[in-house]
Amino acid sequence: MIEAGFVPMYLAALAVVYLTPGPDMALVMATAARSGARAGFFSAAGIAVARFAHVMVSGLGLAALLAAQPLLLGAVRTAGAVYLAWLAWKLWSAPADRDGPQDADASPRGAVLRGFATNLLNPKALLFCGMLLPQFASPGRGPLLPQFVWLGVLLVCMGLMFDTAYVLAASGLARRVSLPAKFGRARNMAMGSVFLALAARLAAG
Repeated sequence: MIEAGFVPMYLAALAVVYLTPGPDMALVMATAARSGARAGFFSAAGIAVARFAHVMVSGLGLAALLAAQPLLLGAVRTAGAVYLAWLAWKLWSAPADRDGPQDADASPRGAVLRGFATNLLNPKALLFCGMLLPQFASPGRGPLLPQFVWLGVLLVCMGLMFDTAYVLAASGLARRVSLPAKFGRARNMAMGSVFLALAARLAAG
């Protein structure tokens, strides 16, 4: 268990990260806007699982190993960039209709896996955990594993709060603004461009 006095500092650091635009935010908002809040929540659930996995991996010291191995870090970064570029292509080639039969985002399993992969293949998320969590875990307060589990639970819950807000905002806006098909196509192109820009940023390090 971490010291109670450190909890506000930890939550504040997480809030700054979750307020910063990135692949996770883009994915849940794009999914909710295109396929509705239900699909957005499934994507958020997949992201939450990956976030907890990053915390546990950091606890095992693999984040430090990744940071010390430039080739391995580059491979993970490339894989993440390729995946984000693939998401961009999927949006560009998708039908403009939100609820069209080819809308794979609406599948619960597809939405969960997409959220999981988007976060898991982002090395910045793992490195963030590797840098932040050791500052709040100490052998002097007992076994490290329970401390990392507690930190992971807080990280996941905080992330779900922000993702819920993003899902509700994006799906609510999509419901209020009914766009003709040609504007739906433009929306998909714009969302795809966001993912491509994120892929380029990730590839550039």
